[in-house]
Amino acid sequence: MARWVSILGFWSDLDRHAIGPGSTQVKAAGPSVCHADGMDLRNAAARGDRLTVSDPRLWIVLALALIFVGLGILFLAAPSLGALIYGVPEPDGIGRTLLRAIGARDAALALHLAGLSLVSTRRAVAIVLAGSLVIPACDLALILSAGTAAWWQVALHGMSAGVLALVALWLTDRGPPLGPRCWRIGR
Repeated sequence: MARWVSILGFWSDLDRHAIGPGSTQVKAAGPSVCHADGMDLRNAAARGDRLTVSDPRLWIVLALALIFVGLGILFLAAPSLGALIYGVPEPDGIGRTLLRAIGARDAALALHLAGLSLVSTRRAVAIVLAGSLVIPACDLALILSAGTAAWWQVALHGMSAGVLALVALWLTDRGPPLGPRCWRIGR
């Protein structure tokens, strides 16, 4: 069976159609309900692909979501305090609006993390966390190019990136290989 490794390290079966004599394609036993990426979401909990209340990773992801919603509320309600934490001088006029946009971004990330951790697979949460590394990376680039941040503000953004990366990796470290479950290719 052909396999490939994605950039996040997930093993996945190739979903190819049989071509030519002697090629076989075997459908998984029983009826299958598949997501767009081929995962059988109906059996995700049975396979251990979902975060459960007994899994500490769920609570870590929810704590991250709570931190991000708190930051979002802070930037929306008190942009001057948000600027101090972010590492830029307190702006006037349209600059305050841009700080509020950072708050909306952080609140949206919190909702994504909380929602996915409660109803989706570990893989989906890990992918969102890994993709969210763009946020602290861009924040770091912005404050370093502005030259206005203190060491602790730079460290705060760096730690944010580190935590997101570590939790994303932690979500992928156990359980069965993740990937399409609808079609198995030849044996």
